Amino acid sequence: MPVATLPDEYRADIATLWDFNQMHHELHPVDLGIGLGSHDLGVATYAAELYHRGMFPRIAFTGANAPTTVERFPRGEAVHYREHALTLDVPDDAILVEPRATHTGENIDFTRELTDAAGLTVGSIMLISRPYQQRRAYAMCRLRWPEVEVICASQRTPLDDYVAGIGDPDRVINMLVGDTQRVWVYAENGWSIDQDVPASVRTAYDHLVAAGFTQRVISAIS
Repeated sequence: MPVATLPDEYRADIATLWDFNQMHHELHPVDLGIGLGSHDLGVATYAAELYHRGMFPRIAFTGANAPTTVERFPRGEAVHYREHALTLDVPDDAILVEPRATHTGENIDFTRELTDAAGLTVGSIMLISRPYQQRRAYAMCRLRWPEVEVICASQRTPLDDYVAGIGDPDRVINMLVGDTQRVWVYAENGWSIDQDVPASVRTAYDHLVAAGFTQRVISAIS
């Protein structure tokens, strides 16, 4: 079977957005790991690895379904993530499941409600996500849960290896373009904190939109 690869003519622009959307945080132990649901089961794999490395005593997996995940995870993203973590020897009593969230804001809000209901004291969290979701998730969490320290983590996979693992370059590029746009659109609408976006990132984004990678681009919001 051929290995999924990026189109050479867009590689530099894709790499620019890939690097921008990762926060490059130095990892250290925190009170809670939060695995953000998506189509990428690698999030749960990495959450389990970080648990075994002693980065947090509990993991909260959060996510219902999106149109891109319902076929792969019919019981919901968080439920499948939990099941996968159990196969990686994470104890069941170290896992919390939040099965209702349908977008990143709800991932954060509902997980916060879950920890409050469980009586957990949470002063620091690690958001574990797809690599290109880090910046958006960080910005939203800083606004919606400002009392906690937030760091971000993803599997440290080179771009080409990540695309090959997902097996669908167009999906990755479209998701990457959409997540990049959401960095400034969400800030403009008061849904996340404002972040600096370098001119090189805007240029790379514009190139990819002009090339037709617009499946996840948000139309004008009134």
